[in-house]
Amino acid sequence: MDKIDALQKMINEANNIVFFGGAGVSTASGIKDFRSKDGLYSLKTKYPAEYMLSSEMFFKHTSEFYDYYKENLNCLDVKPNIVHKYLKELEECGKLKAIITQNIDGLHSKAGSKNVLELHGTVFKNHCLKCGKEFSAEYVFNAKGIPLCDECHGIIKPDVVLYGESLPDSFIQAQEFILKADMLIVAGTSLTVQPASSLVNLFRGKFLVMINKTKTPSDGTFDLVINDSLKDVFEKLKATF
Repeated sequence: MDKIDALQKMINEANNIVFFGGAGVSTASGIKDFRSKDGLYSLKTKYPAEYMLSSEMFFKHTSEFYDYYKENLNCLDVKPNIVHKYLKELEECGKLKAIITQNIDGLHSKAGSKNVLELHGTVFKNHCLKCGKEFSAEYVFNAKGIPLCDECHGIIKPDVVLYGESLPDSFIQAQEFILKADMLIVAGTSLTVQPASSLVNLFRGKFLVMINKTKTPSDGTFDLVINDSLKDVFEKLKATF
């Protein structure tokens, strides 16, 4: 039995699947990941990428933060790919109970998935630091310079988890879903970012699967490891779903 057939068999047998995804899930949509040789962290910037997307950068160098943010994280016109679409169908048939994502691009919701836990927030939610008014991603990305509130002129902050900030309540929800799951599919992540990656250690179910283009330090702990393009893997699953 090849690995795709083995994965399909696990999905067929499971009834409480949780999907945990990272940046690699969105690369087929044209969004750069972070740590690959062509990723966001490979770009030459004034400060390291981690600092460019840090809370300290936002508050101390707001203008430079937004220059970087708008240039590199604008996903307004990006469309969901086969991975997002497959997961939406898996949710609709009742097998997939939750999608836990480290991505902030909102593509799972765009694809129509309902139960999406965004561990690092989303670019599609923004709020004024002064009065709390909420703003769309379009308002922020289309603003000239620092986006300001149209009522009180306060600075608008994206509802994304910057380096140095705490994870939202969705992290607790993610823990609860993983503890109940009989299958956990981890995809498009090297599991090097804490504390999100520690979620995998909570799994007590039957099938633990890793799908990632390259090998990860955690591969030895999985029941099934597929090192291949997520697009290729999920296109094959789509054909037999």
